[in-house]
Amino acid sequence: MSAPEISPGETAVGRLVLAATPMGQAGDASARLCAALRPAGGVAAEDPRRARNLAASLDVQIGGRIVSYYDHVESARTPQLVDAVAGGATVLLITDAGMPSVSDPGYTVVRACVDAGLPVTCLPGPSAVTTALALSALPAERFCFDGFAPRKPGARRAWLAELIAQPRTTVFFESPHRLADTLDCAAQVLGSERRAAVCRELTKTHEQVRRGALAELAIWAADGVRGEITVVIEGAPAGSGEPDVQTLAERAEELAAGGMRLKDACAQVCEGLGVSRREVYQAVLDRRR
Repeated sequence: MSAPEISPGETAVGRLVLAATPMGQAGDASARLCAALRPAGGVAAEDPRRARNLAASLDVQIGGRIVSYYDHVESARTPQLVDAVAGGATVLLITDAGMPSVSDPGYTVVRACVDAGLPVTCLPGPSAVTTALALSALPAERFCFDGFAPRKPGARRAWLAELIAQPRTTVFFESPHRLADTLDCAAQVLGSERRAAVCRELTKTHEQVRRGALAELAIWAADGVRGEITVVIEGAPAGSGEPDVQTLAERAEELAAGGMRLKDACAQVCEGLGVSRREVYQAVLDRRR
């Protein structure tokens, strides 16, 4: 990606622009996105083919060169993009759907530009996280986003154990092939009656939002689910308080089963609770006898 020519003695600094793209319907693209695609000094796209298809559906001709920017090339391509911005180019970063950096490529180049003192801005737009949260019919005043659920069963159970006393609504992404197992595990760890919502193919033709108790949703998902999945789980019931030492010991064992050192696991589950990690560590040892 080449930067624009600069006259002798002239200095120029461009900027990195993060631009949200539609999750399914091209009509959800913002007017600012359409306007930014035309004069961009270059476009870094998770998939250049999808970027071209999006531009065509919006009747927009992309002005600059398009380079691929996906997980496996982020580190190698980042210096090139930073040099282009430093040389005066406006580089537009887009992913296949939604907001860059949110479980998609983006963080690496944003961090590099910020470290280099270069301008970074954003064109806001669609996000599966907030869309699913709004549709879930679960409390949305306070929530946390956990990216993709862990793939390995032990790590997944340990992660869910961390949500036992989490008062905030939790949003995460999941593969359709692992959804049933994750919901079943969540029902075991968080309680079969904990409410949740599974949002499938958001904004697309076959959009579906299934709401219910975790156990109920696990049974439904066992028949097979397709498409891109976002899951929303309600927080711990109000007034449930913090877990006791035995519950924390159980959570620490879950983390240790996922590969974490037991002492580190005890420290993590006790963080911010005012509970002695030594007491939890001893409780784990007692449970193992």
